[in-house]
Amino acid sequence: MITARAEQLVAEFTGLVSVGAPARALVLDRQRWVDANLRSFRTTLEPFTSRVGERMAQSPFAPAGRTVAGAEMGVLMGFLAQRVLGQYDLLVPDEAAGGDADAVYYVGPNILVLEKRYGFRPGDFRLWIALHEVTHRAQFRAVPWMKGYFLSLVDASMGMIEPDPKRLVRALERAAEAARRGRNPLDEGGIVALFASDEQRVVIDQVQALMSLLEGHGNVVMDRLGKRHVTGQERMSAALKARRQSGGVGAQFRKLVGIEMKMRQYEIGEQFITHLEETVGIEALDAAWRSPESLPTLAELEAPERWLERVGALTV
Repeated sequence: MITARAEQLVAEFTGLVSVGAPARALVLDRQRWVDANLRSFRTTLEPFTSRVGERMAQSPFAPAGRTVAGAEMGVLMGFLAQRVLGQYDLLVPDEAAGGDADAVYYVGPNILVLEKRYGFRPGDFRLWIALHEVTHRAQFRAVPWMKGYFLSLVDASMGMIEPDPKRLVRALERAAEAARRGRNPLDEGGIVALFASDEQRVVIDQVQALMSLLEGHGNVVMDRLGKRHVTGQERMSAALKARRQSGGVGAQFRKLVGIEMKMRQYEIGEQFITHLEETVGIEALDAAWRSPESLPTLAELEAPERWLERVGALTV
């Protein structure tokens, strides 16, 4: 019921009406959430693993490499499983996901922990979380080209990765040079970005620009509708922002694996959409859904007037 209500509210507010079957909620424990995301990773990594599998299998370091990679993935997934509240995952193919395909995930234990810690009313908090995740579903199911475009970026970024030791040396050289200049070499996407070629960085920028827009849009919709329909929304928003911005070892780990960039995506995208809302009206965002070419670039997200002028959305 909560997810269905969230879908209706999001459609009315954004004008993005999802095609096909209504949104469906799936409440998971942490282990099942990990399992679902591992299926996603297999889908995402397939272009890379199929291309280099034979080469890696012939390497004497392959068994140790697989062990280390498995351990690192386990640490990462365990960390994330403790924090994620909800998710719409479009990377799991229907034939692999079975009943989980096209579902909006909610990690029940994590939601319960926050409800108890902060005294949130369960119905209100769960609706608030649902608003964000259903907005993401609408972005991909109401905009005809969005899913294909996103998956093409994923394929492009993974298809360009080469298991070349020389790439590691060059990446470390770039990191050292950045450090000498007083810049944290992990600031722009974590350790993965260190291995990116110039060609890959173009794709990484496109991915980051898209995700900044989608995440920011999800946050704005969540908060605007929350103010109207969710009791205690402001306290919920403050609690989650503090949770995302918590420091210490956790913050350094997030920066290392590139999660910190996702944190910034919320802020950059939200500021962009808030600027549209306050200057020309949030309806101007409709121009972004016309085509991939209409999406704001990373530079335009930080200078919204440039995007408005380019797409002819200065007046709506």
